[in-house]
Formats: sequence, structure tokens, C-alpha cells
Amino acid sequence: MGLIYTIANQKGGVGKTTTTINLGSFLAHYGKDVLLVDIDPQSNATSSLGIDKYNVSGGTYQALLEEKDIRDYILRNPKLKLSILPASPDLAGAEVELVNEVGRENLLKRKLLPLADEYDYILIDCPPSLGLLTLNGLVAAVDGILIPVQCEYLAMEGLGDLVSTIERVRRVISPDLIIRGLILTMYDTRTNLANDVVEEVKKHFQEKVFNTIVPRSVRLAEAPSYGVPISLYSPSSIGANAYNELAKEILLGDGHKLPEV
Repeated sequence: MGLIYTIANQKGGVGKTTTTINLGSFLAHYGKDVLLVDIDPQSNATSSLGIDKYNVSGGTYQALLEEKDIRDYILRNPKLKLSILPASPDLAGAEVELVNEVGRENLLKRKLLPLADEYDYILIDCPPSLGLLTLNGLVAAVDGILIPVQCEYLAMEGLGDLVSTIERVRRVISPDLIIRGLILTMYDTRTNLANDVVEEVKKHFQEKVFNTIVPRSVRLAEAPSYGVPISLYSPSSIGANAYNELAKEILLGDGHKLPEV
């Protein structure tokens, strides 16, 4: 049985999509079958893999709202050894259409669970909001939520709101929901504030904070415009090294041995 993690934070610009794409690529690098699921109407994860979101024949929208096999919409990139369920601008209307759906918060989970035996990891990239799409992502996080936290002051405020939402979802809908871990991102070694945020997050969440800290990196910001993850765009960069270490940390924490690559 594969693991399903949701990457979530209702604050934009904290590195959700960057983490989804680059963590997924390094998990694949270590021989794992990885499926990325883009449930953000902005379709950034889709675009980051070089897919034209305006020309996808189907994706998350159809998977959620149509009774068809979700496998029909999954795209495979043999070069990256990654698969993705893409998003398109159609997904922007899904929040409204889902309102009248019975069991609307469980739709994504129901669609993804049959795939858990086919992939080692399923990573869900959420929109920067706390609407029905993100709620679906949280409920589908069978094995936990990964929370990217930008090393800036305002990120702490948004983190509190997200944790409160997770607690409500756990209490009302999904009692087994857990936070798998917090990923500190966009760390700037030149600022005292970044160090203060790191210490504050570690003080509140302790062992839930991953040891790996992702630095602020021009290469990480550039890679999506080339349609590839950092592992291909700039494999020796500090950003690539960080996500490589994060992938290893997660694999070891999940009980996997690291293969020779």
C-alpha cells in the first residue's frame, strides 16, 4: 500500500508546489513510483512539469466530478519517472459545483484510494485557500499532511490558522488525520528573522519539523519556467541538494532503505 501525503498551507508563496514537484522527483529518483495530484485551479504543478494546462484533455476536475476511471487522466513522464493527474482552469468552478455533491469532502479520497496499491507515493498539491478543494486534499491525506512553512514572520500567523483547520477536520470528518511534518522553506541565511522563525517553529512543533531546511534559491524559482524539477534543471544546486535530503529523510522516516543510485 502506497502512502498518500497532502502538501498544504492556505498562505500562498510558501513553496507548496515547489515542494510537491521536487520532493516527488527525488522520491522517483530513489526508485519510487510517484503520482502527483494537482488540485490547485492555478495548475502550477501541472505547468511546472511542462504541461500546457489549457490543452489537457482531462484531469482533476473530471476525476472529481465525473464517474470515470481516474487513470484515464493520469499523464506519465518517463524521463522524470513521474506521473501526474493534471489540473486545468476548469477546476476553478469545482468549488461551486461540489457544494451540492453528497459526501463532497470525500470525493478525492474515494478516487485516490484505489490507486494506493499502484504507487509508492501520492502527493497532493493544494490551492492557497481553505475551500472545498483543500478540504478534499486534507481528507485524502491518509498518511499525513506536509506543511511548507516560509521562514518569514507572517508565515507563523497563517500556520496557526491551518493547524486550527486541521484540528476541525480531524474532529468532524477524518479522526485519523495527522501532520506528517513541517518543511521550512525559503530560508535566507543573511537574516536574523529567518533564524527566529526556525526556532519558533521548532519550539512549537518539535519533532514534527524536518531537519532539512530548504534555502531561498534562484535556481528553484527558475526551474518551473523550463518545465522540469530542480533535479534536472540544476542537480548540483543548493535547492536540489535540499530536496534530495528531504526525500531521503522522508523515505527513512517511512521505513524505506535508501537504494544505491
